[in-house]
Amino acid sequence: MTNAFRAAAALLTAALLSACAQPPSTPSAAEPLRVWPAPPAAARLVYVYSITRPEDVGITKGFFTRLGEWLIGPEDHRLIRPMAVVVDAAGIVYVADPGVKGVHRFDITRHRYDLLRRAGGAPLPSPVGLALGPRGEVYVTDSALDAVFTISPGAQAVAPFALDAPLAQPTGIACDRASGRLYVVTTGDHQVKIFAPNGALQTAFGRRGGGDGEFNYPTLLWRDDAGGLWVTDSLNFRVQRFDAAGRFLGKFGRLGDSSGDHARPKGVATDRAGHVYVVDSLFHALQIFDASGAFLLNVGAQGREPGEFWLPAGVFVAADDHIYVADAYNQRVQVFRYVGGAS
Repeated sequence: MTNAFRAAAALLTAALLSACAQPPSTPSAAEPLRVWPAPPAAARLVYVYSITRPEDVGITKGFFTRLGEWLIGPEDHRLIRPMAVVVDAAGIVYVADPGVKGVHRFDITRHRYDLLRRAGGAPLPSPVGLALGPRGEVYVTDSALDAVFTISPGAQAVAPFALDAPLAQPTGIACDRASGRLYVVTTGDHQVKIFAPNGALQTAFGRRGGGDGEFNYPTLLWRDDAGGLWVTDSLNFRVQRFDAAGRFLGKFGRLGDSSGDHARPKGVATDRAGHVYVVDSLFHALQIFDASGAFLLNVGAQGREPGEFWLPAGVFVAADDHIYVADAYNQRVQVFRYVGGAS
């Protein structure tokens, strides 16, 4: 090894160690607080931060990763087209991203990032739905493969999950974490299918139509703490609610451009106070309703600033009631917190 090479290596090592020692990135304290509705009205929703790449949550590249990138070139693990997001009990953030043909895993506590695909690096062509399982696993739907996959805790690849019934364009997915029962929206046949933990089909509900309990290209769904199911019935421009067995309980929404109307509802979620959060991709908005479907608040417009969206898709409410929105064409996940009380 020449003296010049030793000197270059020493300088590189020092630079990498210095970079590794930097504190994780956090939202700037000087950044103005963004709340909705605007003052002087009492704030109900506050913007917290956004995730675009691992560094946004304090996950920095280790020494050997940086050394390898110095030799072969950098690798940028940014979000490309995030469609769904979930956060587990340990605070690990999973983001389904057809743009990278995989699922991002941001393990904030362990300062680790992984991009998860199938065994051998085979891509997931269209991962669009995520759900938390009862043992720390995460379920993934792929609408192009007509399949469901699982990510076990610590796994470095997704694994096929065997189901005994075919799926027609699976999109939304939810799990009853007490029983392990799975609910899968099959957009292609306008149904929700219910599977036992072993993958056996138990029942299905829905058919194409505009009546109560019927669907016109449903997309995503959410299971609330009481066991109710909320389904975005996208081309009927509404949200429908069912019990755990698939019995129709209610609906709200219509096509229009007034407050509380829908153009293309996608993600839906609820919090512990009973608020219902609906992402409308064509309105570029996050809409908030009460449990009866009464409109409370609209957040967003098309744009790139915090609280603005560009064709958003999924929404997830974590155990601490932080609200995560997959802002698909802005290539980020935006995080909010509801501060407006129960009403």
